[in-house]
Amino acid sequence: MSEDVRLVAWVRGHVQGVGFRWFTRAKALEIGCLQGFALNLGDGRVQVVAEGRRDRCERLLEWLQAGDTPGHVDGVTEIWDTPRGGYDGFAIR
Repeated sequence: MSEDVRLVAWVRGHVQGVGFRWFTRAKALEIGCLQGFALNLGDGRVQVVAEGRRDRCERLLEWLQAGDTPGHVDGVTEIWDTPRGGYDGFAIR
């Protein structure tokens, strides 16, 4: 079984005002068993925090990087950590 992890990703590009957070939430729900959120940042990036099994978080990260998203992704920076918990589902903030 895969270990539980925390993924924090910052997505750069034209990712605000195009439904990016909504589609990210939909993808997280499709993958299943992910907790966290997608948040617009003041500098134009979207921050995505996801907690769950490593393989599921990796699937979400691959989707973020693949370009099959609304808008246009120029790049994704991510860090991996231990889960902190405290999330109820996957939210849009």
